[in-house]
Amino acid sequence: MKNLLATIAIAGAACLTACSPGGAGPAPSSAPPSASNSAEVSNSADASGPSGGTEGTPSSTTAGSVKESCELFNSLYAEYAATGKDDADGFDDIYLRSDDAKESAPEEVAGLFAALSLLALDRSLGEAPSQESKDAIQDAFLASSGPCTAEGVTLKI
Repeated sequence: MKNLLATIAIAGAACLTACSPGGAGPAPSSAPPSASNSAEVSNSADASGPSGGTEGTPSSTTAGSVKESCELFNSLYAEYAATGKDDADGFDDIYLRSDDAKESAPEEVAGLFAALSLLALDRSLGEAPSQESKDAIQDAFLASSGPCTAEGVTLKI
């Protein structure tokens, strides 16, 4: 049953990921699709916890603003990277939280969560991340690095 649900989720997430960048959305954003913005050029002087503030963030999967979404993504991705490769439950948890965050994240950065959920789903099934999932996270990273950097958050993958 779990594998059936995972397969259905992969297909749905792949469709959403494939359709979101160039699709005719209800309200296109004014953010330029520039890949020349570097996500490594951030000087966050905020006291709200730029990279060390993962204590309260992981339990919350609501991503309200662009800044909150970028910080939540960094936190979830760090958990993804730290999860043991045989910990299917850990990857399931990251998948579910990423999928929830995708729904509340602003359009400019929602792709980060869709792509992370694909990676986590691959791993929860005991498989290495597929090339499609790797491409999705790379594309989402490039598309979201500009809005995140503008908010003072450096994306980390």
